Amino acid sequence: MTLLDQLAVFGAGIAAGCINTIVGSGTLITFPVLLALGYPPVTANVSNTVGLVPGGVSGVLGYRRELAGQRARLVRLGSASLIGGTIGAILLLTLPADAFQAIVPVLIIAALVLVVIQPRLSRWVRRRRETDGAAPEHGGPWLWPAVLATGIYGGYFGAAQGVLLIGLLGVFVHDELQRLNAVKNLLALLVNALSALIFIAVADVAWQVVALIAVGSIIGGQLGATVGRRLPPTALRGVIVVVGIIAVVRLLTT
Repeated sequence: MTLLDQLAVFGAGIAAGCINTIVGSGTLITFPVLLALGYPPVTANVSNTVGLVPGGVSGVLGYRRELAGQRARLVRLGSASLIGGTIGAILLLTLPADAFQAIVPVLIIAALVLVVIQPRLSRWVRRRRETDGAAPEHGGPWLWPAVLATGIYGGYFGAAQGVLLIGLLGVFVHDELQRLNAVKNLLALLVNALSALIFIAVADVAWQVVALIAVGSIIGGQLGATVGRRLPPTALRGVIVVVGIIAVVRLLTT
């Protein structure tokens, strides 16, 4: 990679780390950048997943105060994320590369829709929590399989996994939104970390990309846990939608 290429990947890593901590769709920043630099889709996805793990750790540490008192919830839902992430990573490595290139544009479009409708989803979640004060502490019987399915999606691709998780947690769990966001960050980290271990063991990883995204996402994770909350949400969603559309076009034309 040229120096400009390295700066682009590093900057994308910072943006992704910040966005993942706040919203949960940072892959829609880094993945298109790697495609634009000529990396094959599966290699780009694998390297991106590995590189974003340190940023996930950074974001979780930034929200560690909100995780206090949630051990039972984290153990219960974390098991679903670990199982789902394993299944998703195995699917990525066993399905043909052509299948990934065909499926991912659909997943990206679905992720973009989630990003766009997130404000409405959040308002609906708040209204539901205000009117339903009897929500189970751990989300009832439906949340575990829903988190499992989200983990499968996250292990396979992962863009907007955090949006899915925060939506599910807000609907099924009665708690403060910031505490749920902390849970979201940890569950997404579990999926990405387990997938990354599998990818490192058996897949083709672009380690220069991993290093640049890792350092950038660590910085971004801390920004997201502090000043990132002050970013205009509309502008943030706009950036995500634009780069997501670029990724779809890139995949469909290669």
